[in-house]
Amino acid sequence: MRLLIIEDDRESADYLVKAFREVGHVADLASDGEEGLSMADGGDYDVLVVDRMLPKRDGLSVIGALREKGNRTPVLILSALGQVDDRIKGLRAGGDDYLPKPYSFAELQARVEVLSRRNVGPAEETTYRVGDLELDRLSHRVVRGREELTLQPREFRLLEYLMKHAGQVVTRTMLLENVWDYHFDPQTNVIDVHISRLRSKIDKGFDRPLLHTIRGAGYMIRDGLR
Repeated sequence: MRLLIIEDDRESADYLVKAFREVGHVADLASDGEEGLSMADGGDYDVLVVDRMLPKRDGLSVIGALREKGNRTPVLILSALGQVDDRIKGLRAGGDDYLPKPYSFAELQARVEVLSRRNVGPAEETTYRVGDLELDRLSHRVVRGREELTLQPREFRLLEYLMKHAGQVVTRTMLLENVWDYHFDPQTNVIDVHISRLRSKIDKGFDRPLLHTIRGAGYMIRDGLR
């Protein structure tokens, strides 16, 4: 899932982002209502997790503005205001679920997953194949030929993204935003290092390479040298 968390409390926000990423989701963060509205309006998110009390624009106002624009992305509201009247107000403002603070992450995760299922279109592939390389997104298993490959979590995300876009050029910017969750170029060689490590694992010892560098453009995973 791709989630947007709109939360101004830095400690809570960092905890949520880290926790959702650890269970395999992409989590972006907005720290005030105006930023959250802009990101939610321009992004393709599966679920929004919105704190009710935000600077610049409160959470209910953000949700109302999105609904007025026709944005139907499911929204879970987090709030220290947990009385029945508060929950009703949140739901009537356009929220799809309401979870009072304090909460357990396990319950939050379960509620978010339920909301995402309501918003599902055609099912995403759970297995990607390029030549004799296969990646199973559910079991996090990668096999080439008959050999099972051991990848670190970031290497797995990198390969998953490349295989999702097999046969297409994937730019450094695309990788930074979708694998590292950076929305800026940190001016480091982090991508080159991980590409090199990944290539050594999926191509070394095999007859034909699958991971190619497209000079001046980015990277591509494809079967053969067409």
